[in-house]
Amino acid sequence: MGGKLISSDINELYRRVIIRNNLLSDLLAPSVSSDRDVVISQVKLLQEAVDILLDIGVRGEPKRDGYNKVYKSFSDIIGGKEGRFRETLLGKRVDYSGRSVIVVGPSLSLHQCGLPREIAIELFQTFLIRDLIRKHFASNTATAKRQIREHEKEPIVWEILQEVMQGHPVLLNRAPTLHRLGILAFQPILVEGRAICLHPLVCKGFNADFDGDQMAVHLPLSLEAQAEARLLMFSHINLLSPAIGDPICVPTQDMLIGLYVLTIGNRRGICANRYNPYNCKNYQNQSVDNKNDSYDTEKEPYFSSSYDALGAYRQKKIGLDSPLWLRWKLDQRVVGSSEVPIEVQYESLGASHEIYGHYLIIRSAKDEIRYIYIRTTLGHISFYREIEEAIQGFSRARI
Repeated sequence: MGGKLISSDINELYRRVIIRNNLLSDLLAPSVSSDRDVVISQVKLLQEAVDILLDIGVRGEPKRDGYNKVYKSFSDIIGGKEGRFRETLLGKRVDYSGRSVIVVGPSLSLHQCGLPREIAIELFQTFLIRDLIRKHFASNTATAKRQIREHEKEPIVWEILQEVMQGHPVLLNRAPTLHRLGILAFQPILVEGRAICLHPLVCKGFNADFDGDQMAVHLPLSLEAQAEARLLMFSHINLLSPAIGDPICVPTQDMLIGLYVLTIGNRRGICANRYNPYNCKNYQNQSVDNKNDSYDTEKEPYFSSSYDALGAYRQKKIGLDSPLWLRWKLDQRVVGSSEVPIEVQYESLGASHEIYGHYLIIRSAKDEIRYIYIRTTLGHISFYREIEEAIQGFSRARI
């Protein structure tokens, strides 16, 4: 290069070993009478050259070339992140894999992950080509690949991709994988954008957060690998730490704040509203006057189902912490309690309203229970619905 001879550091270190070995051979020749101390000194120099060849820093100050650059020994070449093993031999591209930044996906189920369309169409391309040909949407591999390249114009590609993804779990891994929960299986869901969406409750096992962390996605190919992923590696069946048995999927940070906001209202029952008129609000969340001689339940809205309450919230007729009355299924644990009603109101036809701290019983003229209303807030309703859906989903998964 430019008329100069460039040599590898290993060659220079080898040259030093060869030169010192040749000198030692000359000293040990039968025709040469060498002093014993000189031979011992030359043996030490040869051993030093061999040690430097294997590890440049084993002899204290590392050896440098004419440009004051430290030589690289065998240990420097094969060790470390940029060494021969990790960079050249182990650092190869893995087929059927991808990598992207993770973002939060709060609408996902615990066993789901959001996979960007760009990654999904590359990961499942082989299966996509097979199904396009099998279902006679393409006559050969070349035609199928052309349809995949023009996927924006071919909606059938996305439909078949959805079908393919339903039967194939994917593995998500975040380096470094220090324990078993560092790589888990998920059911992929197509999402917009270029980031992988992850449920926030599974972050603890990966030791991940949403400040730019990247995760790798791998596609198990064989039936054995897919069965292992479904039976052993799915995130919703790895809820406990394998080391100490503590729960892994626990709410933290923003989730705790959200739960607090949902359940902060309606803590003291109607007594607080009865003796504090500023706490009693009407349908539009406006303060109303309230007399101390009776409690006016008409100032708070009644709903026959949680769907009606959610609809009123979307129409901005009630707030998240607005007190409301929700019709509840007949529960003997509520009816049979020894709590004394705060107030009993009678209608002209004989029906009565028994008002308790957190619920209301409407009886007919024959003293039969017609309805039970509980006094709650929309936040409590939303929280209860999520818990109920989670329990039902878990029960279906076990069956």
